[in-house]
Amino acid sequence: MASGDAGDTGPTDRANRAERVRLRLAAWWEANARDLPWRFGRATPWGVLVSEVMSQQTQMSRVVPYWTQWMERWPDAGALAAAPKADVITAWGRLGYPRRALRLQECAHVVSSECGDELPRAYDALVALPGVGDYTASAVMSFAYGERVAVIDTNIRRVLSRLFRGEESRGGAASPLERALANEVLPSDGGDSDDGPDDGPDDAVMKVPSGVSHGVSHGVSRHVPRATPPSVVWNQSVMELGALVCTAKNPLCEQCPVSDDCAFLAAGRPGLGERRTRPRQRFEGTDRQVRGIVLKALRELPAESVGSQDPDSLPRERVEALWRDHVQLDACIAGLDEDGLIEILPDGALRLPRG
Repeated sequence: MASGDAGDTGPTDRANRAERVRLRLAAWWEANARDLPWRFGRATPWGVLVSEVMSQQTQMSRVVPYWTQWMERWPDAGALAAAPKADVITAWGRLGYPRRALRLQECAHVVSSECGDELPRAYDALVALPGVGDYTASAVMSFAYGERVAVIDTNIRRVLSRLFRGEESRGGAASPLERALANEVLPSDGGDSDDGPDDGPDDAVMKVPSGVSHGVSHGVSRHVPRATPPSVVWNQSVMELGALVCTAKNPLCEQCPVSDDCAFLAAGRPGLGERRTRPRQRFEGTDRQVRGIVLKALRELPAESVGSQDPDSLPRERVEALWRDHVQLDACIAGLDEDGLIEILPDGALRLPRG
């Protein structure tokens, strides 16, 4: 439980509290960070980008096997750019939102052809890539390149809002106030904090968590850094706290390493779990479900399909058997075709894209 009132009394109080929180979270991170294969300097910047794209709206525990197989098959942008689209869609499996797979391949084409197969370091160059937005660009700059930049995702917004403002972050796009807070409490890296990390004094860096394996065979960096800038540890530890402890509906406050400094807990956790009012869409019967059924049927086609002129296609009669409502089915097929995820053959059969 919180000891005393953890609410802000001004900028100085917030700065002091942020420093206490930083130190406690750094120690908690070292002891509790999940050993994900793209963490702790073991993945290339491209591998970090792939992990971030795969993790969008998908639990990290589900991402790990897909990421590992993906990086073994296509360890860099050039390899992915040269892959057949059908293979890319199939390898995406059940990660959801398969359009992300094609956007990632579009990004690989640009990185391979225009950037010398090296992921850019600058924010403006990163957000100019297909499928890369503010969060992904910031995450790559921090986690792959060690730059001092505030990474702002749902978990980080929730933790910072509860800790320092004593209220819920209610979802939606990050507000100017949330962005300002994230930048205000972001730790210095020991030098000119606006120009990214430097070597700094010994007490300005954090150790790689103990017990973390360094052995990953594909898509990995050639060396593991001896130390990580405090801003990077902060971004990672706050995000991890939001994923494991300071969760949206059932936060484990009794296990939280910074509960003594939490304004939200001190205030009695007002409005716990509140979100912006938007009806939660059911999955059963939605277009998303139908699209997933069609793609699953195409991914699972045997090497020699029967009933169509094309050996890699799903015949029309089998397509119609996938979903009872043929009007909805045809609308979803048209959408998949428009998104470039499938091809419709003259006889009405479907196949994954070629080339």
